[in-house]
Amino acid sequence: MLPVEYCYSCQGAAAMTDSRIIEIHPGNIAMEHICCALADAKCADGYAAKKRWLAQQHAGGYRFQRLDARGKVFIEYVPAEQAWLPLDASGYMVVNCFWVSGRFKMQGHGRRLLQRVITDAAAMHGLVAVTGEKKRPYMSDPAYFEKQGFACVDTAPPYFRLWCKKLKPDAPTPQFKQSAKAGCIPGSKGIVAYYTNTCPFTESWTGTALRDFAERRGIPCAIHRVTSQQEAHALPIPWIINSVFYDGELVTLELDSVKRLEALLAA
Repeated sequence: MLPVEYCYSCQGAAAMTDSRIIEIHPGNIAMEHICCALADAKCADGYAAKKRWLAQQHAGGYRFQRLDARGKVFIEYVPAEQAWLPLDASGYMVVNCFWVSGRFKMQGHGRRLLQRVITDAAAMHGLVAVTGEKKRPYMSDPAYFEKQGFACVDTAPPYFRLWCKKLKPDAPTPQFKQSAKAGCIPGSKGIVAYYTNTCPFTESWTGTALRDFAERRGIPCAIHRVTSQQEAHALPIPWIINSVFYDGELVTLELDSVKRLEALLAA
């Protein structure tokens, strides 16, 4: 459940002439691209798995909307009752992956995509999103959500933040599930990783490259592909795309290169 991901910078770009937004659904998903890993051959299996996951989740209210362009400009969202993120947020809409990249930045695409979510959540309590305490790779930028009227309503170790934009002032305040506030895995040794097919990059990195890395280094390794909402809600942190723990401590949420992972484990 995105991950919640939004790539945002202050770089300008020429305005796009086509600003139409397409909703991806089971009827068109075979023909439409889903933005990420478009030209990355090693992610082909993960790309197909993400499409299958999207098609399966659509009946529960999961939505994927993107700009009608060849690029990473999209938003994913779902009612909290169907979300895989470990939240107590009944009546809210959860923003998952939210990405505006490269030449598409600073053109209002992010605001238009977010407005689609607000429109679809008009009868609900509001919107929620998960970030780090600052902009982190593969995560949303908390400054962006704050700028859009969200408020931080809960935290979880080591650095997670829950943001909320209430559409009804008297609505209950959402929070992370208590089980997701552990922040670590006491007593575990070596690498323990969790990932889902909510991202097309996880299958090639977490499911394959990370396991190969651990075997070459002789590091004990347990990699878990989370396949249900129930499993996701049992995770020790409020993040379900990809997480890597080492000797019980959270090392990274990134889909890292082996070189960077070696540096992280040596730190």
